[in-house]
Amino acid sequence: MVAELEANVLKALDEIRPFLQNDGGDISLISIDNGNSVKVRLEGACVGCSVNQMTLKSGVEMTIKKYAPQITEVINIEE
Repeated sequence: MVAELEANVLKALDEIRPFLQNDGGDISLISIDNGNSVKVRLEGACVGCSVNQMTLKSGVEMTIKKYAPQITEVINIEE
């Protein structure tokens, strides 16, 4: 079940990755916690971008929920 959830989240990230890469950014999966919370890291040009929270909520979170409806939140981990 966990492996299937991770596979679905990775599929979602693969779908959104080209849009981020077009703007010089990228995204990595950090973890899936409690089966409903996904931690990701926006990278490259996405770091410090003024619209990254909008991208995270409207793009990344929506796409992940399409593949894995049990996910309730997506959190960006900044280093």
